[in-house]
Amino acid sequence: MRDETIFFDEAKIIVQAGNGGNGSMSFRREKFVPHGGPDGGHGGDGGDVVLQVSRHLNTLLNLRKHPHWRATRGAHGEGSDKHGKNGADIVIPVPRGTVVRDAATGQVIADLVKENDQVIVARGGRGGRGNAAFVSSTNQAPRFAEKGEPGEERTLLLELKLLADIGIIGLPNAGKSTFLASITAAKPKIADYPFTTLTPNLGVAIVDDREVVLADIPGLIEGAHTGSGLGDRFLRHTERTHVLIHLIDGSLENPLEAFDTINRELKEYNPKLAKKPQVVALNKMDLPDAQANWQKLQKKFARKKIEAYAISAATGQGVRDLLRAAVKRLNEVEPEPEVQEEELPVIRPAKDENAFEIKREGHAFRITGRKVERTVAMTNFDQEEAIVRLHRVFKAMGVTNALEQAGVREGDKVRIGDVELEWRN
Repeated sequence: MRDETIFFDEAKIIVQAGNGGNGSMSFRREKFVPHGGPDGGHGGDGGDVVLQVSRHLNTLLNLRKHPHWRATRGAHGEGSDKHGKNGADIVIPVPRGTVVRDAATGQVIADLVKENDQVIVARGGRGGRGNAAFVSSTNQAPRFAEKGEPGEERTLLLELKLLADIGIIGLPNAGKSTFLASITAAKPKIADYPFTTLTPNLGVAIVDDREVVLADIPGLIEGAHTGSGLGDRFLRHTERTHVLIHLIDGSLENPLEAFDTINRELKEYNPKLAKKPQVVALNKMDLPDAQANWQKLQKKFARKKIEAYAISAATGQGVRDLLRAAVKRLNEVEPEPEVQEEELPVIRPAKDENAFEIKREGHAFRITGRKVERTVAMTNFDQEEAIVRLHRVFKAMGVTNALEQAGVREGDKVRIGDVELEWRN
């Protein structure tokens, strides 16, 4: 049975942008101005929810622990044309390599790969206009104001793909964590049993004045590309590495079979992975079985034109030579662009905000559309003039005519967003 708590490379979060503040309905009240005009100020806009790359993070653990995020709402407008203060944005830090998807549609919203990359994932609601904004030649003293627009709320799926120059792959217990710890400052959990590493580890090594990032990809098993042993999740981390160090447990009875198993899984998951440059190392040369196997395998690797090294991650034997060989291959590789070149969608309003759709829901009618829903949400139904204005807007947009053509009758229910209205001619 899969233990979902051990993984930090996926997270689901719910984000809520701030609501806009309400506009104010107010009139000037000064001692020598008995009939002062309307002076209600606008409400402030709600804060946005923003995801931003932070170099201090390398997992999504914090978001798994705190899945709910809310920006602040805008302040309400006041009399004397005082506009409310805008709500503050909330910035959610994420690690480099985070892919953001809309949970409802699966659509990719952003692929955040560079330091300080950011994307707005939920827009704050617009502040409602105060009654001073509705003065016209036919209505010099409007007695209504708009409510603030609700902020966007959405559920997001975040997926982390590690960004590393070199990926370290191999079957469980091949010695990958020991190797990474021996060449970098990384301190992965290490023990002599399979599946010690349950989340990928990153380390930085300095090789002949070059800084390289290495990723210890948790152990893969046969069937990994189908999800066996959580392998499909581990395999995704190899996609952004440029060179692979393939560690083989030299003490196994058949090390070549282990080598073939891993390469088969890479090919089944993504054929491009199998074509990535590999430097192969037979590990655990401090053990007699590994030393015996190395004597048998050197010629076989040579015939296959496979660059192979004999190492012991535990003692350090051959480790620096292996790392230099991997960096040499890295220098020869022209990194492929990993970021999608096409422009990614960034939470934009519909092209035609005035568009709407009417559907029957039993004996009621449901109207959907960005502008019509926003107009209803910002209407204060406690103010009679606001309701009258709503009818005028509906008529101007063609909503009234469309409803009548759809067969609406006196007393029918009309649902728009979270509001249910009773139709009156």
